Amino acid sequence: MSDDQQHADHDADRAAADRVYAELLARIGEHAPQPRLEPTRRAVELLGDPQRSYGVIHITGTNGKTSTSRIAESILRAHGLRTGLMTSPHLVRVNERIVIDGEPISDRALADNWEDIQPYLLMVDAELTANGEEPLTYFEALTVLAFACFADAPVDVAVVEVGMGGEWDSTNVADGDVAVLTPIALDHTHRLGSTVAEIARTKAGIIKPAAQVVTALQQTEAMDEITRAAEHDEATIVAEGVDFQVLDARLAVGGQALTVRGRAATYDDLLLPLFGPHQAQNAAIAIAAVESFLGAGTQPIAPDVLAEGLAAVRSPGRLQIVATEPTVLVDAAHNPHGAEALARAVMGSFAFTAVTAVIGVLDDKDAHGIIAALDPVVERFVVTQSDSERAIPADELAEIAAQIAGPDRVVVAVDPADAIESARQSSEPSAAVLVTGSITLVGQAISILARENGDS
Repeated sequence: MSDDQQHADHDADRAAADRVYAELLARIGEHAPQPRLEPTRRAVELLGDPQRSYGVIHITGTNGKTSTSRIAESILRAHGLRTGLMTSPHLVRVNERIVIDGEPISDRALADNWEDIQPYLLMVDAELTANGEEPLTYFEALTVLAFACFADAPVDVAVVEVGMGGEWDSTNVADGDVAVLTPIALDHTHRLGSTVAEIARTKAGIIKPAAQVVTALQQTEAMDEITRAAEHDEATIVAEGVDFQVLDARLAVGGQALTVRGRAATYDDLLLPLFGPHQAQNAAIAIAAVESFLGAGTQPIAPDVLAEGLAAVRSPGRLQIVATEPTVLVDAAHNPHGAEALARAVMGSFAFTAVTAVIGVLDDKDAHGIIAALDPVVERFVVTQSDSERAIPADELAEIAAQIAGPDRVVVAVDPADAIESARQSSEPSAAVLVTGSITLVGQAISILARENGDS
């Protein structure tokens, strides 16, 4: 095949995938999920329940879901299993959300699977409309697409991250062999409840009968809800601090060296190429989840398999270095709990002479709490806004930042590209620019810097 033909095919496939994304966007958006499962269940039933054709590790929580999902998937792949991975949201392209054997799904496979399921989605849309209900949402349709893609691949096991909550999240039509709960804190309170207990109750809805339940160390009220749900479904609880834990974590070149006590063995001198105590915790949770999936916690993971799986882990948008001199870091922390973990990681893992934060926050988030958490480690805030329609206007966000940091430490640059450039220009080579506050801003920053570097 000629180079011209290859380029033409590539462009055609990309255009087809872009049309899929456009059709998803035409549906009700992710920021307004419907608290219902039946429409997604009806769609997968019409497709022959593709989500039942492989094992499932189902992951929920407030923070750490995506990194834990990526770590677990990488270990399973190193073990020799063909893997699927569904995470949310994407940073640059929707293909990132559906990963097959470690690679984002190809444009062609995405478009072909969409074409296959489209008649069934439209059938469910028609039924819903006839009953006076909203048609399938963006995330409901995307979930059906992901499950169909995994069955088509086919995969042996899918690691599936919940979109929001758990009980009524559309991913919950899958029956997780292992249910994983990362740390639970206040977030999405308008959807999930105003207390940690209410939020935990919703998230514990992913626990299925006789499943293995792997949970991070939780606040007492969250743990009570998880325990209650597990007992109701006769599920086995595997708890951090009791059944597994990080025994040691120390800085190493390119990340950190860990010793983890798992369910089946203690694993020494593991190199994790991610920074921060929260990532060490995520790795321990992922290891316990994989042990639970492979042999209900009785089968140790082979040391070479675990070393290979961890070494291959990448978590884009999570304390990711995207430029140097000065170092530019992006991190998708978008609530106070995540921002606190980010601040600890910046202080503990790096030795920057100063940190300038480029920050943008969406209007349903606790902007005050996020900025307050970052304030101790940030010298200056450059306040901006992403292209999301839900972004807090930069001037409004700057007022919040000034209340916390003082007006002398706050600068406004409405356009993210200008904000990043301003922060870089005013930083010494040994300093850092940290882009954070919302996933949409981080995605834009990655695209801006990729264009600057000549990447596609």
